[in-house]
Amino acid sequence: MEREFMEFDVVIVGAGPSGLAAACRIKKQAAESGQEVSVCVVEKGSEVGAHILSGAVFEPRALEELFPDWKELGAPLNTPVTRDDIYMLTSAEKGTKIPDLFVPKTMHNEGNYIISLGNLCRWLAEQAEALEVEVYPGFAAQEALIDENGVVRGILTGDLGVDREGNPKEGFYTPGMELRAKYTLFAEGCRGHIGKQLIKRFNLDSEADAQHYGIGIKEIWDIDPAKHEEGLVVHTAGWPLEVSGTENTGGSFLYHIENNQAVVGLIIDLSYANPHLSPFDEFQRYKHHPVVKQYLEGGKRVSYGARAICKGGLNSLPKMVFPGGALIGCDLGTLNFAKIKGSHTAMKSGMLAADAVVEALKAGREGGDELTGYVDGFKASWLYDELFAARNFGPAIHKFGPLFGGAFNYIDQNWFGGKIPLTLHDNKPDYACMKKASEAPKIDYPKPDGVLSFDKLSSVFISNTNHEEDQPVHLTLKDPSIPLEKNLPMYDEPAQRYCPAGVYEIVTEDNGDKRFQINAQNCVHCKTCDIKDPSQNINWVAPEGTGGPNYPNM
Repeated sequence: MEREFMEFDVVIVGAGPSGLAAACRIKKQAAESGQEVSVCVVEKGSEVGAHILSGAVFEPRALEELFPDWKELGAPLNTPVTRDDIYMLTSAEKGTKIPDLFVPKTMHNEGNYIISLGNLCRWLAEQAEALEVEVYPGFAAQEALIDENGVVRGILTGDLGVDREGNPKEGFYTPGMELRAKYTLFAEGCRGHIGKQLIKRFNLDSEADAQHYGIGIKEIWDIDPAKHEEGLVVHTAGWPLEVSGTENTGGSFLYHIENNQAVVGLIIDLSYANPHLSPFDEFQRYKHHPVVKQYLEGGKRVSYGARAICKGGLNSLPKMVFPGGALIGCDLGTLNFAKIKGSHTAMKSGMLAADAVVEALKAGREGGDELTGYVDGFKASWLYDELFAARNFGPAIHKFGPLFGGAFNYIDQNWFGGKIPLTLHDNKPDYACMKKASEAPKIDYPKPDGVLSFDKLSSVFISNTNHEEDQPVHLTLKDPSIPLEKNLPMYDEPAQRYCPAGVYEIVTEDNGDKRFQINAQNCVHCKTCDIKDPSQNINWVAPEGTGGPNYPNM
């Protein structure tokens, strides 16, 4: 098919913190050196920020480098952290506050802000557009344009107006467009579907540890003003995860933001072994713990969402560059798990890639080569130093468990500054950690009370998720027989539980036959299915542009 095309110096896929930071940096650096550099950012959400979800306690280090005058420009960093409370929850009723003396240095948040990352991205998009970056929300990048020499030359956006069988709808069809570029930066976030393809095609992870992931589930609450303490940060570990029957690691957060609101969430490592575990239901019962309940009681839940996070860190970083482009942000995997922060590191990676792009264009390079300056800049940056100091944090917990792994990390971070001369490795991917259903205890989750805990469908409703129903299903199965013939007998088909949006169901027909049903309309784009399916049979691809959640302040 002959497609329309547009040409740019740089195309960036994804209007998250890394992509927008890269766009702004390119324009600012180019202006300083008198260059004209055209930059385009495409975003699959209906608007910038619609698909952005994070805790988020934000470290402003990269932002201060990008926009030293961010306060005067009105960046939405409105709530400085005033206090950190960290609890070890020992049961459903009990918890112990951890003295500051025993809190790892990486968990201290002096000088940081509680923010809506979605709103920060909206602000970054405004700055980008003021710098004459072309930002196109509602356009999903479907694949990379790769020429006969194996060079990435841009991206192809998805067709609009296609029915479920892949046929153009009469009067509604608009074919996707080629966005050609000298250099293409992929900033799709965790488990980006094009990033995954590029890693495989160019064998970028051949020298890296397996990537590890978690799923973060989050809600926003309006809470009783008498219980609100703006700037309070609460983290917990332990129950409900590290208890008999689940034996999994993770942790929670509860942050008091402005306007008498609190955000509450649970991060569950996707290396969990018990196929009966439901991250969504773990989160719902977690909110009934007295440490959490004291803030939420009498309040009202106003928003819900979920998103996977990359937490493998430095050891799991694939090669960053390939002919014609680079991976940045969570498409690369730059989150610092020891800090539970990835926004400042994502921004910095985008800025480092931007510097390399501007340098290459200034030198007269026409694109298609590898941005080696990005790799060199990364290794010389504070980003590398930060990730190096945290390189053992996740592997220690995976290898030694939460108790001994936590002790190792406390000694490493507090006594040695992350420089113990030993690098731990863990190459077992998360999907391979699952036990057979017959080998794992079932988990009896309490029914939601509709006050503190809720069901999946009412939760998806307040995520404002929507997809055009008559479009190709974006959750594809490599082998349609596997869910019923393999995953159901071996693992009790865990997709029914690991999905936090009720996308996957085993339906029993009137005649007793079972079928695997995919409710793609519910998908909140968390990517957990793509990561955790024990058969690696589910492939998540971008749906039609604007589809998915529409988060207002996540």
